[in-house]
Amino acid sequence: MSVPAVLDTNVIVSALLSKNEDAATVKILDATMDGRITPLYHEDILAEYDEVLHRGKFHFHEETIQKVFAAIRHYGKETMPLPTGATLVDADDLIFYEVALRGRAYLVTGNLRHYPSDSFIVSPSQMALLIASP
Repeated sequence: MSVPAVLDTNVIVSALLSKNEDAATVKILDATMDGRITPLYHEDILAEYDEVLHRGKFHFHEETIQKVFAAIRHYGKETMPLPTGATLVDADDLIFYEVALRGRAYLVTGNLRHYPSDSFIVSPSQMALLIASP
């Protein structure tokens, strides 16, 4: 059974930078790449992923970036945001929050402080436990 989730950009970046295959972010990206997580996305989310993953400071190979995008599009579901009028610490995070609300999905982020303390907003460690449970 696949778990619907919106992945904050920092989760993907952390996974791609990690040298530890047991890291929670790596487990989440692996689950996204094989369909155990259904990534919900919007074109604005994909645009942020694209911009951040192509930043020179990360040195990600284009092939790696394209594999991530292919998995998101293959296993994922485009979801329109549910307008909330919420004010977040970082206004760029609003799209992630509103897509998660619309899709009744988890929002996985390494920046919990950027979001309200809603039960569907989880850390990478919490999400790794959720996808590991039978």
